[in-house]
Amino acid sequence: YKGRCYPIEPVAGEENQYIAYVAYPLDLFEEGSVTNMFTSIVGNVFGFKALRALRLEDLRIPPSYTKTFQGPPHGIQVERDKLNKYGRPLLGCTIKPKLGLSAKNYGRAVYECLRGGLDFTKDDENVNSQPFMRWRDRFLFCAEALFKAQAETGEIKGHYLNATAGTCEEMIKRAVFARELGVPIVMHDYLTGGFTANTSLAHYCRDNGLLLHIHRAMHAVIDRQKNHGMHFRVLAKALRLSGGDHIHAGTVVGKLEGEREITLGFVDLLRDDFIEKDRSRGIYFTQDWVSMPGVLPVASGGIHVWHM
Repeated sequence: YKGRCYPIEPVAGEENQYIAYVAYPLDLFEEGSVTNMFTSIVGNVFGFKALRALRLEDLRIPPSYTKTFQGPPHGIQVERDKLNKYGRPLLGCTIKPKLGLSAKNYGRAVYECLRGGLDFTKDDENVNSQPFMRWRDRFLFCAEALFKAQAETGEIKGHYLNATAGTCEEMIKRAVFARELGVPIVMHDYLTGGFTANTSLAHYCRDNGLLLHIHRAMHAVIDRQKNHGMHFRVLAKALRLSGGDHIHAGTVVGKLEGEREITLGFVDLLRDDFIEKDRSRGIYFTQDWVSMPGVLPVASGGIHVWHM
């Protein structure tokens, strides 16, 4: 019951930096628990005095462990079937200003966007249940806007209702209310909310026919530094295990940082069933998802019409 370090490679062009490959016995990990997986792999070692810095670049999840997870509630193909929209990207936007609108004015903005031709609109990550707009009021007005736009366009529309809350119980309560209203999709901030909460919500969404949109708020605290932390491709793999139908995957042209080949690499890790090792795209291991549904990558952060 111990990890084994097999090759150690120097990092090209860097002094005293190395890439170490470490393998762990599968019995060290609880089945179906992203929380336990991360506690075991990155829980204490990042705080060791002997290390100046440490970064988890990638991990390979063996098929026997992958199969202990439910994964995304529905996946890309089922989502397209639910929406009856094929052969093109889905187009959406986030309601702005993100904070400060009343629930009624917020719902009005949702209606105008959906009526204007968008497939989806979205709550921003920090729209939860503030004094100026309580979650229940927002859900009601957004559902009204959604159904009105659907009736007038003849298309299936969606609004990502942010169910993120201070407790798992409150989060599930909000998801239950969204289902009762008949909306097709809810949203969760999976890093600030936590993997345990996210997996619980993903299980609820599969059991009750809700799509689940995932926002990656707080990811840059973990993944932005090049010499310490964890690369986003690891967080993306963890999300596919934990469960989510969409996740913000960044973009090469928007306002947030991201390299083209690296971004396309973890986009493939989210969508495809089998991904070959390709160091030029940052993929350190061949990954077999054993038919786990794919996650729809969302191009997010500063996209506007001149990028289309």
